[in-house]
Amino acid sequence: MSQRFNRRKFLWYGTATFGTSLLLKACASQPSIPQASSPSPTASVSASPVAERFRVAIVLPGPITDNGWNQAGYEAMGIVKLNLKTETAYVEKVPQADQVEVLSDFARRDFKMIIAHGGQFEAAVKQVAAQFPESFFVVSDGVVTGKNIASLQVDHLQIAYLAGTVAGQMTESNKVAFLTAQSFTTTDQERRGFELGAKSVNPKVEVKASYTNDWNDVGKAKEATTALLAAGVDVVYNMLDAAAPGVLQTLSDKGAYAIGYFEDQLNLAPKTVLTSAVQDYGLAIASVAEIARSKGLEGKIYKMGLDKPNILRLGKFSTIVPEDVQKRTMQAKEAIVTQKIKFEDCQVNGKPNWCVKGTGAS
Repeated sequence: MSQRFNRRKFLWYGTATFGTSLLLKACASQPSIPQASSPSPTASVSASPVAERFRVAIVLPGPITDNGWNQAGYEAMGIVKLNLKTETAYVEKVPQADQVEVLSDFARRDFKMIIAHGGQFEAAVKQVAAQFPESFFVVSDGVVTGKNIASLQVDHLQIAYLAGTVAGQMTESNKVAFLTAQSFTTTDQERRGFELGAKSVNPKVEVKASYTNDWNDVGKAKEATTALLAAGVDVVYNMLDAAAPGVLQTLSDKGAYAIGYFEDQLNLAPKTVLTSAVQDYGLAIASVAEIARSKGLEGKIYKMGLDKPNILRLGKFSTIVPEDVQKRTMQAKEAIVTQKIKFEDCQVNGKPNWCVKGTGAS
């Protein structure tokens, strides 16, 4: 049985049942309030004894229909329900002020694995996990760990490096940009990987960074993209959720290029999107859930790289990307997979950063 917890009904009344869909598509969102569902606190649960002991819930910062981050988290619950034959539940559109209470209520209801879908949940998870040692908390795209806390990441440096190699070769102005909503560890890794990849093929390239402070606001995305274009940028690596179409439309109107993010966005703008950094967090979450049930999770970071192409990969290349650009990019990918190119912690201008170790893509 799967359950949807309306945020307000969840906090004050109880649960509501729903049928989980496997094939919808989902970082932070505007704190809108979902439509209320009729509470059914006494709804029966038909699950095996194993499923009753191991139940999985996910807390989502945005809407499950954002065609990106949140929707992928929601889809993961469908995969978990199908593969593990267990009960799953979710709450969508959870603002920061409600994070602790929503996570706590899932723990009180004895959900054994509780996924906080986004690095912005880290402080709340640390607070709640200490109070509920019988539940294990997993932060998607996080860096926090603890006795009953793990984080799940794709290797942002790896995939962004490949995006950078494409941008660095395709730019005509020698100005490219990384556009996202917020700066935290994993988005900083995406920015740095993109910069390292671009400079590996084009030492003259200038890499700008821009932040909208909203993952889903199309208007803000358009404004930021317009400002980047005015500064001479002609390739933008878009790391946004529901706001992404605003970036693609603005770039298309001006004849500039995009690197898509999260999903393969080529079909959205075939003459604009050069390729995409595809990250299947739905499958990543499902794989960690299997580990949790079979042998238990450890308090560490579970990181998945380009050696797992079903989870992390480049999307299709546009027909406007020359063969030599594609070839050089795929050579870089092979060098990363075979560890001829590695990434390591370093200091840049006296501050912690990440650097490339190896020259396998030369």
